Amino acid sequence: MNRTGLNCLGPRCKAATLRGLLVACFVLALVAVPGVGVVSPGAALAQSATQSDTSASTSTVPLSEEDYTQWQAVANRAEDAIQTNRASDTALESLRTELVDWRARFAANHTDTTAAARAVQAQLDTLGPAPAEGEEEAPEVAEQRASLNDKLAEIQAPSRRAELAHSQADALVRSVDGMLRARQTDAMLELGPAPIDPTKWPAAITDLTSYFVQMVEEPRDAWANQGKRAAFMKNLPVLLGLLALALLLVLRGRSWFERLAFRLVAKERTAVRWLISFVVSLGQIIIPTVGALMISSAIMASGIGGTAIEALATVLPAAGFQLFFARWLGNNIFPMSDSGELPLELSAAQRREGRLYALFFGGLLAADTLLNAAGEAAAWSDATHNVLHFPIVVLVGLFLLRISRFIVVHARSDDSESEDRSFRRHLIILLARLVSIMAIVGPLLAAVGYFKVGSAISLQTLKSLMLISLLIGIQKLIEEIYVLITRDRAGVAESLWPVLAGFAVTLLSLPVFALIWGARVTDLAELWSEFKGGFSLGDTHISPGDFVTFVIVFALCYALTRVVQGTLKTTVLPKTKLDIGGQNAVVSGLGYIGIFLAALAAITTAGIDLSSLAIVAGALSVGVGFGLRTIVENFVSGIILLVERPISEGDWIEAGGQMGFVRNISVRSTRIETFDRTDVIVPNADLISGVVTNWTRGNMIGRLIVKVGVAYGNDTRRVQDILQEIAEAQPLVLLNPPPGIIFNGFGADSLDFEMRMILRDITQVLVVQTEVNHQIAERFKEEGIEIPFAQRDIWLRNPEALLQGKPGVAAPAPGADDTQGAETPVEHKDQSPGPGRAPAHMRDRNPDDAPEADGTGEGDADR
Repeated sequence: MNRTGLNCLGPRCKAATLRGLLVACFVLALVAVPGVGVVSPGAALAQSATQSDTSASTSTVPLSEEDYTQWQAVANRAEDAIQTNRASDTALESLRTELVDWRARFAANHTDTTAAARAVQAQLDTLGPAPAEGEEEAPEVAEQRASLNDKLAEIQAPSRRAELAHSQADALVRSVDGMLRARQTDAMLELGPAPIDPTKWPAAITDLTSYFVQMVEEPRDAWANQGKRAAFMKNLPVLLGLLALALLLVLRGRSWFERLAFRLVAKERTAVRWLISFVVSLGQIIIPTVGALMISSAIMASGIGGTAIEALATVLPAAGFQLFFARWLGNNIFPMSDSGELPLELSAAQRREGRLYALFFGGLLAADTLLNAAGEAAAWSDATHNVLHFPIVVLVGLFLLRISRFIVVHARSDDSESEDRSFRRHLIILLARLVSIMAIVGPLLAAVGYFKVGSAISLQTLKSLMLISLLIGIQKLIEEIYVLITRDRAGVAESLWPVLAGFAVTLLSLPVFALIWGARVTDLAELWSEFKGGFSLGDTHISPGDFVTFVIVFALCYALTRVVQGTLKTTVLPKTKLDIGGQNAVVSGLGYIGIFLAALAAITTAGIDLSSLAIVAGALSVGVGFGLRTIVENFVSGIILLVERPISEGDWIEAGGQMGFVRNISVRSTRIETFDRTDVIVPNADLISGVVTNWTRGNMIGRLIVKVGVAYGNDTRRVQDILQEIAEAQPLVLLNPPPGIIFNGFGADSLDFEMRMILRDITQVLVVQTEVNHQIAERFKEEGIEIPFAQRDIWLRNPEALLQGKPGVAAPAPGADDTQGAETPVEHKDQSPGPGRAPAHMRDRNPDDAPEADGTGEGDADR
C-alpha cells in the first residue's frame, strides 16, 4: 500500500472503526527502553490488567474483626516501608497492589451499608424533627424515635469504620505512589558513565563480543548432549518447515499485501475500496510479525538455543513488529503516489527520503529492543549499556532533525493568509522546532552521562511522532467511513461528526502519550478511579455513570419528541382546520415541552438531586436575570407569538421599517424575508411592543390606492370615467365592492383623483399598480388628457448688473444709484398652469420677443 497509502489524509477526521486494533498494535510497538524508573507501555498494560483482575475479584462480604486485624498489620507494614524508604521498587509495587485491594473492599462495604442507613433515615424524617429542648412528645413517638436512632447508629457503625479504613488505605496508596515517582525521577536524572569516554569502549566491545561467542558456544554445547541432539533431530522436519514458512512470511508477506492493497484502489477510488485496501494493508504488519513469532517459537522449541539466543528469541516478535510497523507507517505518511491529497506537502524525492528514514527508525527501535534483552540476559554494566546504545540515540537524533525539516517544509507550503490556516501553520512549525530541540538535547545529555533522560527524550520523541502519524491515518479512516455512510465526499470536510470523532480519539490517545513519556500506569489508574468516582457539588454527587445515563435518557426522549412532532406535522395536523401558522406553532410548542420533559426525565433517572442547588440557583438568578433580561424578554415574547399567533409563517408584515414575508418564528427572534431576498432578524420583543402591520392576516384581500393628477382645463367627469374603466378591467380587482374613483380637489399643480380598488391577492399589489399606471398613461395619451407637473419661472430685478464688464455694454451714469446694481436678488415665482394654459416647457417662446431689460426688474428671463 505504499503507492497509495493514506494519500488523502485529512486533518479534520479521526478514527472510530478499527481503532482498538490500531492502538493495540501501536502499543506493542512502544516498548520503551528498560531501565531504572522507566515503565514501558507493555509492562504498564500488564500491570494494569493484573490490578484490574485484583479489583474485579474484590469481595463485597462484610468485613469481620479478623479482617480489620489483618488490615492493621498491612497498614503498619506499609507505614514502616514508607518511613524507612528501604524497600525495593518491586516490593513497593506489590505492597501497593495489596493496599489497593483493601481500599476496594472498604469502599464496597461502605457502599453496601449506605442503602440501609438511608431507609432508616427516611423513617426518622417521617417522624418529623425532634422536639426542642424543654418540649415533650408522645411517649410512643419518643420510643420509636429512640429505637430508630439506635438502629441507625448500629447500621452506620460498620460503614463509618470502613470509611475510616478506606481513608487510611487511600492515604497509604498515595504515599507509595509519591515514593515511586520520586525514585523514578531520581533514577532518570542520575549521572552515569559517559558513553563518549574512550576508556569505556574496550569493555563494551568485549561484553558484546562475549555475548556473540556465548550465542555460538551454547548451541555447540547443547549439540554435544545426546538427549538434546536426539530431540532436535526428531523435531527437525517440523522445525525446518516452520522456519521455511516463517521466512516466507517475513521476506515476501509484506510485499504481497502491499501489491494487493495497491490493486484495490488503482482502478477505482471509492470509500469501499479504500477501506478494504486499508484493512488489507495491515497485513504488511501482521503477516511478517507472525513470521517473526514463528521463528521465535522454532528457536525456543529446538532446545539447543541456550540463554543468550533464547533471550533474543523472546523479544524477536516485538522487535519485528516495530520494524514492520514503522515501515508501514512511513509508506503511508510518505506515499509514492502523487494522486489525491498528500499527508505532507513534499516533493517525490523528499517523500522517498522520508520512507527511508521510517525504515531506519524501525530498525533502530528493533536494535534497541534486542540490545536491551541481551543486556538483561548478560547483566551488562551501565557503562556497557550506555556505550552500546549511544549510537542508536545519536542516529535517532540525526533522523529526527531531518524529519523536523520536512515538517517545516510542509507547513510553509500552505501560504494562505486565512486565520485558521495561519494558526495551524504556526502550530506545526512550533512542533517541528520542538522536535529539533529534542533531537539535539537528547544525544547531548546522553553523551555527558545523563544517559537515561537523554535516551528517553530521543526515543520517546520518536515514538510520539509515530503516534501522531498513526492518528493522522486514523483521521483518514474515519473520513472514509463517513463517506461510506453518507455518500457525500464533498461535504466531509465541513461535517461536524468527523470532528467530534477526531476529538474523542485524541482524548483516548492522551494516556498512550503519557505512557510513552514515562507515566506510571498506577497514576493513570488512580486518575481513572477518581474519574469513575465522580465529583460532589454540595450534597449532590455526580459520576460518569450518572452523566451517561442522563445523555442516553435525554437522547431517547428527545428522539421520541421529534418522532411525535413529525407525525403531527405530516399526518395529524394537515387534516385539521388549523392554518399553516397554527400547525407550526403547535409543532414548535410541542418541541419545547418535549425538551423540558426530556431534561426532567433524564435528571430524575440519573438520580441527580438538584434540591441542594436551589439556594445557589436562586442567588444566581438575580444576576442572571439582569444580565439576560433582553434574552428572557425575547423568549417570553416568542412564546406569546406562538400562542396568540398575531403573525404566522408566510404572513406579509411590516414592522420596524422592514417589510417582507415571515419565514420562521423562534423563541428569540423572527426571520423576515424582504422583497429583495434578504433576511432580517427581528427580536420578538419588538414585534410584541411595537406596531406591526399584517397585510395578509386572516385573508389575502387588500386595498390599493393609486393617485392621479391631470392638468387644469380637462373634463373631470371624463377623467373619472376613464379611471373607472381601467380599474374594472383589472382581473385581480374585486367588482363587489366595486372600485371607486374619488375627485379629491384642486391641487396647486393639478386636479387630484384617487383610484381605490380591492384586490383579491394583496401580495400582487405592485404588479397591479404597475399595470394600472401603464394603462392610465396610454389612455390619457389617446384622449389628449395632460398630466401636469410643477414648473418655476425666474425673474431678475437688475439684469444690467450681470452685464457689467462685458464688451459693448455701457457703464451706469455717474452719480446714479448703483445699490441695486451691486445686488442682484433673484425672485422665484412658482408658475402653475392655469386653465387653458400649457406648461412652461410647452410654450412657444422666442427669445427675441422678450422685452428689453429696462432696469425695472420686469424683464422676462425665462429662456
